[in-house]
Amino acid sequence: MKHLLPLSMLLISLISRSALADEIYDKCMENSDGKNSSWDACGYEWEERADEMLNEAWQALYQTTSGQTKIDLLAEQRAWNDYKEESCNFLRNGEWGREGTVLHYHICRAKAIESRAEELQRYEAQLREQ
Repeated sequence: MKHLLPLSMLLISLISRSALADEIYDKCMENSDGKNSSWDACGYEWEERADEMLNEAWQALYQTTSGQTKIDLLAEQRAWNDYKEESCNFLRNGEWGREGTVLHYHICRAKAIESRAEELQRYEAQLREQ
């Protein structure tokens, strides 16, 4: 608990920058009743949107590949999915308080998913250029 104050200040500054990347999340948070359950719901909705973006990027990339590349990409994505399921869980372990669970966790997870989706989109664009 002793490291929460400085860390909370850092995370609050990151949230204010990070959350701006998803206007729907920001609007949801603005319109929430300020309860943890509402904030949690906004975060889960953001994760769902990020997952949709990831799935679209994955399908587009996977459809443009063949042979060993297709096999390797599938193995990589399965490994990444395992990573995703464990990512950001440290924010929900209780040491970060309720704020870590309902705010920071979802921002962290959504950003990880969006980052992977963007990476897959870049790969797909490179393949199309060849």
